[in-house]
Amino acid sequence: MPSKQKILIVDDDANIAELISLYLTKEFYEVQIVEDGEQALQIFNTFQPNLILLDLMLPGMDGYQVCREIRTRSNIPIIMLSAKGEVFDKVLGLELGADDYMIKPFDSKELVARVKAVLRRFQPARADAAPASRLVQYPDLIINQSNYSVVYRGKTVEMPPKELELLFFLASSPNQVFTREQLLDHIWGYEYIGDTRTVDVHIKRLREKIKDHESWRLATVWGIGYKFEVK
Repeated sequence: MPSKQKILIVDDDANIAELISLYLTKEFYEVQIVEDGEQALQIFNTFQPNLILLDLMLPGMDGYQVCREIRTRSNIPIIMLSAKGEVFDKVLGLELGADDYMIKPFDSKELVARVKAVLRRFQPARADAAPASRLVQYPDLIINQSNYSVVYRGKTVEMPPKELELLFFLASSPNQVFTREQLLDHIWGYEYIGDTRTVDVHIKRLREKIKDHESWRLATVWGIGYKFEVK
């Protein structure tokens, strides 16, 4: 029997944390709750969660700082939870490495659905899956969706799941133009309630890690979207 997937809830509101925990436990996840950022970082290595639900307004170290620190250690999925609904706050969270952003108050069933969707996308391929279909290779770039790794100019590049999935999707269809809406639907899914700036933020982060190559690049098609251009 496979082991339960682990969810770390970081929220100083005990009522919200317990409610989330109740719903996730019913879905057979193993859940642990911590109340502040320092505790989250301390327990991260020992608990080894599969996903973190991270409140932004925490005592001491806030959620943005926690996310930034976690991203130096791991690319596991992070869903931010916040009462802040401004575009700036969402963009900042995504730029720091969050995979999703939910505004409080939220429906608990929707949260569970998003947790499942993010974890589904982060699961490694089955042993019997065809490895060739999960790997894209170009000069100085190898994108492997089987083990969620990217090797650029001989060095492994750490990136969150959605960044890798976006890069893999574009690179799997060289020179094909995709609109922001198409990318949002494919990578984040129809259940994701967000805006197309999410795509722009992830492209920006990819470009910071994967620079233009003499034979390929991440290209903007103005007024339409993006493509992985092969020369």
